[in-house]
Amino acid sequence: MNNNHFNSSSSLASGSSPNTYPMTLEQKTAFTFVAILFIFLGLLIVRCFRILLDPYSSMPSSTWADGLDGLEKGTFEYALA
Repeated sequence: MNNNHFNSSSSLASGSSPNTYPMTLEQKTAFTFVAILFIFLGLLIVRCFRILLDPYSSMPSSTWADGLDGLEKGTFEYALA
């Protein structure tokens, strides 16, 4: 009786079960695409948490008025005229 039990479990472990189907090319492609999406989602979550923890490190140190030549801040209306 032990011998029959051993034979049935060894046949399942070897992969000869009729319920195991090989993955088709479409399934492999979909699985790869979903895995890439999960990796991208993980990177976005990490980036968002880094911005939430230290929001000022991601901001540039210059302001919008640094690029104006010879104009003071607040005199933008005169530059248009």
